Amino acid sequence: MNKVIVIGGGAAGMMAAIAAADMGAQVTVFEKNEKLGKKLFITGKGRCNVTNAGDMENLFANVMTNEKFLYSAFYTYDNQAVMNFFEKAGCPLKVERGDRVFPVSDHSSDVIAALSRELKKRNVKIELNTGVKGVLVENTSSPDDAVSDKGELSKITGVILDNGKKVVADKVVISTGGISYASTGSTGDGYKFAEKTGHKLVECKPSLVPFNVKESWCQDAMGVSLKNVSLRLVCGKKEIYNGFGEMLITHFGISGPLALSASSYYVSKSKGETIAYIDLKPALDAEQLDKRVLRDFEEAKNKQFKNSLNHLFPQKLIPVMIDLSGIDPEKKVNIISKEERKRFVDLIKNLPLTITGVRDFKEAIITKGGVSVKDVNPSTMESKKIKGLYFAGEVLDLDALTGGYNLQIAWSTGYLAGVNAGES
Repeated sequence: MNKVIVIGGGAAGMMAAIAAADMGAQVTVFEKNEKLGKKLFITGKGRCNVTNAGDMENLFANVMTNEKFLYSAFYTYDNQAVMNFFEKAGCPLKVERGDRVFPVSDHSSDVIAALSRELKKRNVKIELNTGVKGVLVENTSSPDDAVSDKGELSKITGVILDNGKKVVADKVVISTGGISYASTGSTGDGYKFAEKTGHKLVECKPSLVPFNVKESWCQDAMGVSLKNVSLRLVCGKKEIYNGFGEMLITHFGISGPLALSASSYYVSKSKGETIAYIDLKPALDAEQLDKRVLRDFEEAKNKQFKNSLNHLFPQKLIPVMIDLSGIDPEKKVNIISKEERKRFVDLIKNLPLTITGVRDFKEAIITKGGVSVKDVNPSTMESKKIKGLYFAGEVLDLDALTGGYNLQIAWSTGYLAGVNAGES
């Protein structure tokens, strides 16, 4: 019987183990944490955005890196297949705004429980609290010397555990995740295994991550939630991102779904100083907004400027907007000039923030970068360097925007790796 070892019991690893077992393989999952799916547990704020129900075109459009590499994986095991799997596994799903798919219960634990049941049903052996030190390749005796010196394609022979024990296998799937949320066990082990076996690594960067900004006013407006706003990122003269949605002002800068999506473009495309522009009223063009402001001023014509903005902005943002406008807060609105009003309208449409960078991996949802897809066969997820070695999930140089797309990558690549590793 074909023996398969899966390193890492996250989304991709569990799916790989299930798929390999379905091919008749004897499967063992080595997970260094005390339980499976630790990162899965916290995704989607604990609700777990399982996948996205949009069409195939939409799936590819939301992949940021190496989308062509995912053709086989996505078409072999698409979002419909994922949804069918969970429904049959006793985890009913629902589709929300933006085609985001969640468990009906809103509990990520139900997603993990469904996967655990399916693993048990297939007699997959789960070894928890068991770290892997490296992979073993024929003609080598340790993971520090994992590339055969004969020049031909080497073959995987098993793994060596942290305690020094060697475990023999015909195939090995590396699904150890990235380096974001290290507290969940994502500490970059898979990158070490890949590098030691001669695979190229693409530089890792935090992605889907909040921004740090230069302006100190964010501290004053900390906690303000902005709904239905637009965000543009401009690097030099080039616009590198333009999106609409929700965001949050924090003590260090900006966060929330809109900022997280923008960070993916920033990490990929920013080549110098980048300015973020928030349009607080994207439903109105400048002319319409000017009429709206004028109407508000008319209603409050005997009031001071500082007391006339309650209908325009959240309370905590009012002092910030007054300060940035350059208009005297004590000035009566009926004597504010047309020029001052025009500048104020422009500020509302283009509230600027100077990006100084992104937060670190501890706050990043995913890792951009990883094992180069040039070293992996897209039809099987097998290494082009080592026979019988497979990669799946975030350990690969693949990433997408928020909305269930990164988990879809994990399920699809995990399934494809598992099916091919499980074949005798």
